[in-house]
Amino acid sequence: MIRKVRSHLSQNEGLIFEQSSPGKIGYQLPPLDVPAVDPAEALGAAQVRDGIEGFPEVSEVEVIRHFTRLSTWNYAIDLGMYPLGSCTMKYNPRINEAVARLEGLAWSHPYQPESLSQGAMEVVAHLEDALCEITGLDAITLQPAAGAHGELTGILLVRALLESQGNPRKRILVPDSAHGTNPATAGIAGYGVQNVRSNDQGMIDLEELSRLMDDDVAALMVTNPNTLGVFEENIIRATEIIHAKGGMVYMDGANLNALVGIARPGDFGIDVMHINLHKTFSTPHGGGGPGGGPVAVKKHLEPFLPVPRLKRLSDSLTWDYDVPQSIGKVRAFYGNFGVLVRALAYILAHGGPGLRNATVDAVLNANYIRHKLAPYFDLPYKRPNMHEVVFSDDRQAAKGVRTGDMAKRLIDYGFHPYTVSFPLIVHGALMIEPTETESKQELDLFIDAMISIAKEVEEETEKVTSAPHLTRTTRVDEVTAARKPIVRWKP
Repeated sequence: MIRKVRSHLSQNEGLIFEQSSPGKIGYQLPPLDVPAVDPAEALGAAQVRDGIEGFPEVSEVEVIRHFTRLSTWNYAIDLGMYPLGSCTMKYNPRINEAVARLEGLAWSHPYQPESLSQGAMEVVAHLEDALCEITGLDAITLQPAAGAHGELTGILLVRALLESQGNPRKRILVPDSAHGTNPATAGIAGYGVQNVRSNDQGMIDLEELSRLMDDDVAALMVTNPNTLGVFEENIIRATEIIHAKGGMVYMDGANLNALVGIARPGDFGIDVMHINLHKTFSTPHGGGGPGGGPVAVKKHLEPFLPVPRLKRLSDSLTWDYDVPQSIGKVRAFYGNFGVLVRALAYILAHGGPGLRNATVDAVLNANYIRHKLAPYFDLPYKRPNMHEVVFSDDRQAAKGVRTGDMAKRLIDYGFHPYTVSFPLIVHGALMIEPTETESKQELDLFIDAMISIAKEVEEETEKVTSAPHLTRTTRVDEVTAARKPIVRWKP
């Protein structure tokens, strides 16, 4: 059984209005020892606000406890581990926030003249240089506001280059182990999508790739490591197959967290890639943004990068709009500046050795989980994994328990669920990515919880299939909830 279980219990919490009692206040003041003054006479009636009808009257401690308890109803990275890792919630060091809130950066206005923006522009320049060095590519734009936005920007760059050569081509090759946004990006950019199947080791089937690659293919979109957490060991051969017939290789950089300081995409033949700043460089993410999805390119794609381009003069920086072959702007101003500041703070705080150590720790943590859980869950691919490990629910499915059931039961143990049913090429997938910031103690708690659930599947199946039990709302009809959500509070 699990050694330790986080408390997931919460008492019933009514609305703050329900705790109100007439005359109750959140402060105490000594008796007035000066003549009373009518505020309207002293300040003017226009400066005095009327009371708010029905405003709750509660004590200070009731206010503090009420909102503190409410805050615990949502899981957060400050409370514990997110097994779905950098894809949704990677820890954002507080130093990043402190730097982004420096007055000269936080209050920098996008319309202020270049002469007053040199500091902010230096931040951009330093981040561009750092990301080019990390990726092994030659130039970069920081404009795109998210990973999918970066994908689209990258494929538009490929299209612009091919159009300049007289033929934009017709198709994009997308492996079945790539991220789901890749085919959508290709479609939006005007290309047809053709699937490339994986081999029995979870990597691109090179024979299939060679067969599909022809003069109509504009690019291969590859995720490396792929969504199985497997490094594409034959990536150099794959890029050679594409380049031999004039195509480009686009890399989805969502899993760069497993490569930084170890391998550079530019060194194994990648022409263009996007970088998810929240996944690798720990900027905030979620709720639709703001985010950052810089796009780095090899030299032959640089003329097509979005305007403006940051240009260094002899004694200053300037924005260069004179880029005849540019695809144009893809974002207002130059991206989400506050996010860029946080990414640079993360990079500088770690330095080169620190970034490499973060990568090593992420890979170590994922492999530790793999080793500990392998006796209890099926591993569909036996290749070494990188920063994430993907199990299958095949063993538990024989008992009528699926990946979603176990994820809901995990909530009862005080953890956020892992990534459920993805990647799609693994039936009943359990994708687990701990990231580099989780300690051995935290990993052990998670591992114990998963082992305990695996044993419950064998001995107390109904406890898992009816989970969660300790949440404020128990299991819901997900289809009905999605189509007919109830958002109005009922007493």
